[in-house]
Formats: sequence, structure tokens, C-alpha cells
Amino acid sequence: MTAAPTLDQRSRQVLLSVIAEYVETGEPVGSRAIARRHIRGLSPATIRNAMADLEEMGYLVQPHTSAGRVPTDAAYRFYVDHLQRVPWVAGQAPAVGQPAGVPHAEAAEGLMAETPARLSSGTHMMGVLLAPPLKHTALDRIELVALDEERALAVLVTETGWVTARPLAAVPRGGADELREMGRALTRRFRGKTFQEILDELTRPADPLDPLWTRSRLVLDEVVAMLRDRTLYISGATNMLDHPDLSEPTTLRSMLRAFEDKARLVDLLSRMAEEQGLHVMIGGENPVEEMRGCSLITSTYSYRDQILGVLGVVGPRRMPYTEVMSIVDETARIVSISLSRVRQQLYLP
Repeated sequence: MTAAPTLDQRSRQVLLSVIAEYVETGEPVGSRAIARRHIRGLSPATIRNAMADLEEMGYLVQPHTSAGRVPTDAAYRFYVDHLQRVPWVAGQAPAVGQPAGVPHAEAAEGLMAETPARLSSGTHMMGVLLAPPLKHTALDRIELVALDEERALAVLVTETGWVTARPLAAVPRGGADELREMGRALTRRFRGKTFQEILDELTRPADPLDPLWTRSRLVLDEVVAMLRDRTLYISGATNMLDHPDLSEPTTLRSMLRAFEDKARLVDLLSRMAEEQGLHVMIGGENPVEEMRGCSLITSTYSYRDQILGVLGVVGPRRMPYTEVMSIVDETARIVSISLSRVRQQLYLP
């Protein structure tokens, strides 16, 4: 990546003022607005010259010859990298639950499902949360539940009471009794093993003489898929329709298609979860081309200093970064504290 041009104090002041004005109004910014509302010690002509220099350096762009200027991705990156993070103020983040109020596994799962909705409500953007991988969790039992003659559910229960379920794509013959017995047989085979150990065993070449394998092949395929999945919680995708910056139909359609492709989002968020802390991905920095009209702000949440997953918001590039970064960072802190209150270790050995 090419290093950003160095800015002197005046250019920095003008750039930050243009960004602040544009984030607030959504309109191209002229030198008079900056002189009147932000930098009263400089004349409009001086500010106009500084803005022209910033345009040459790639920080500003003029959408129309008669209009003012708007920030580029490079400008937002400079702003995010150099802004003074505001101290946390109680009440600024959406309430995602009290740390002391998560005494068991079911509440922890509910917390993770609820958090993106809270983030979405608090920012009017799209909230996301990538749940932890289950590979280090030990299995307690597998239950196969018949819903009717054509539908059934595979349910995995961990030793700590964590539950994950998945509809079966194909229902084995034999009815509810056969499903229950098959679940008991799978439980006897795999109880006490970690999900990673089960996955390793199920992905090895099958023994054609193993009656459990031949009898339960369809179900085992579903179990493998469940073990490989990471649950992605999303809330508030329709909020993106309310942001004028994202209202261009082609951009909006491609962006919503990207949101529907959860596998790509899981891959993107998994990469953002590799390093501890708060991360901001702006516009063209996003490897998912359809999301380059957006910014993505995430923060990892952890348990005993080990990263479990990542949460955050997706919104327009024109957003109040300071406020949203604080909300995301504080929400991750609350989720980490809440999960640490769970009496048994949900994910880690």
C-alpha cells in the first residue's frame, strides 16, 4: 500500500473540518462553510487553496465542477488513524445486557443473538456478530428429533449445555423411533470427544462394514456440516436502505447480494478476528468488491484473553466514526465480560 502524503498542520485542520462537515450534512463542502463553521482564522481563499492541494493528494474529490468537495477513502482512513478516540461515556453504547446477568449457556447464546440487533438499533446500521467456532467443545449428546413425516432436526448438545440445531436435508426412513435410536448410537460413539476430534473421525475414509456409518450416513453428513459452520448473526440489513450514500440501485443491489452470501461474510469476519482489538475497513479496502461502498467496523470479543469471535457494524463510508467505533468497542467489552460470567467454559478446553 502506498504511504499517504504527509500533511502540514493547516492541511490537516482543513481536511478534518471537511470530513466533519460532510459527515454531518452529506453535501459537498465548500471553503466558505469551512471558514464560517470550523476555521474562523483562515480566509475562504486560503482554505480553497488548501482544499485544492488535498484534492491533488487524493484526499478530496470534486463530484461536479460547480460543487464543493467530498472526502475519499484515503481521507476517511487518515481521519480514523489520527482521530482522538473519545473516552467511553456511560449510555452511549446500546444496552446489550448486564455482565452479571448471564449465568448459563442459554443466556450466552441469547446474548450473542441479541447483540447485532442492539448494535443495529444503536447505530442505525447493520449489526453483525460471528459466533465462536465449536471445535474445542466436547459433545454431550446428539438428538435427532422428528418434526413430521418429512422433516427432522439434528441437535448437538455440548457438555456445558450449549445447543446448536440444524434441519436435516434428508430424513432417514424408520420414523421417530428410528431417529431417536440413531441419535443414541451416535451419542455413544462420540460423547466426550471434542468437535474437532469428531470432525477428524468423520472426514476419514468410512469403513463400509461399520453399521453405524452405513445406517447414519445422511445424518453424519449433516453433523459434519454443523461442526464446520460458524454461526453468523445479522440484524438491520434494511437500515442500509435509509442511507442516501447507498441509494444508487446498482450499488444497493450488489451490496445486499453480498450480505446474503453468508459464507463470504463469515470468511471476511474470520480474517478480521485474527488480531485482537478494534478494526476499521473503509470502502475500497474491503476485499469483497460488492461491499466497497461501505465501511466495516469490528472488534473482537474474548474469553480468558483468547479471541472467541468478532462483532461490529456495516454502514456507509460517511458515518460518525468516533461514535460508532466507541459503541462497537464497548459492546465487545460487555460481551467479553458477559461470557466470562458463564459458569462453565463454553468453548475452550
